[in-house]
Amino acid sequence: MSEIKLAAEARTEFGKGAARRIRRENKIPAVLYGHGTDPVHITLPGHATMLAMRQSNALFSIEVEGTNELAVAKDVQRDAVRGTIEHVDLLLVKRGEKIAVDITVNVVGESAPGTIHFVEAQTLSVEAEATHLPESVDVSIEGLEAGSHVTAGEVELPQGVILLTDPAAAVVAVSEPRAEVAAEDEAEAEAEGATEESAEAAESTEG
Repeated sequence: MSEIKLAAEARTEFGKGAARRIRRENKIPAVLYGHGTDPVHITLPGHATMLAMRQSNALFSIEVEGTNELAVAKDVQRDAVRGTIEHVDLLLVKRGEKIAVDITVNVVGESAPGTIHFVEAQTLSVEAEATHLPESVDVSIEGLEAGSHVTAGEVELPQGVILLTDPAAAVVAVSEPRAEVAAEDEAEAEAEGATEESAEAAESTEG
């Protein structure tokens, strides 16, 4: 995974008022923490950070006051309406260190004709080397019949990546469309009703 370089500035002003001033300057307040060190409050370039955050589990090289630190985003706070980034928590990492992250589930392939699939888990929790974090994982449903499901333990992960999610947890389920199931149930109910009516008619005739 290539590093995304961001030039940061040390931040000495805090509070909501200071944060608003930072955002008006097209910058984003952030904090660097981890490895037992005191948190370092910084500002990040707004546009470059917005672009960088489009990549899941991106590895950042943060340059601040003449030093470079490797970090990954652990929490990104966004404006609920505009979607703009308001604050970022960055976790310091080292090469060779393993950390826990969530990766996106991508469903690939087509299930059997006449079936539909439901994604039960949008992400999986895994442990991976900090400088080689996967962004997502493909889960194939090719040819799966109604009633089939894929569990977390059945998902093929990249080499060196360890699953943290419960292996028995459902990730994708395949079933028949509800309308078809309802139609089948109705047909069965009508058939049962017809059978009962025939039986009652036969009993009446015998009597």
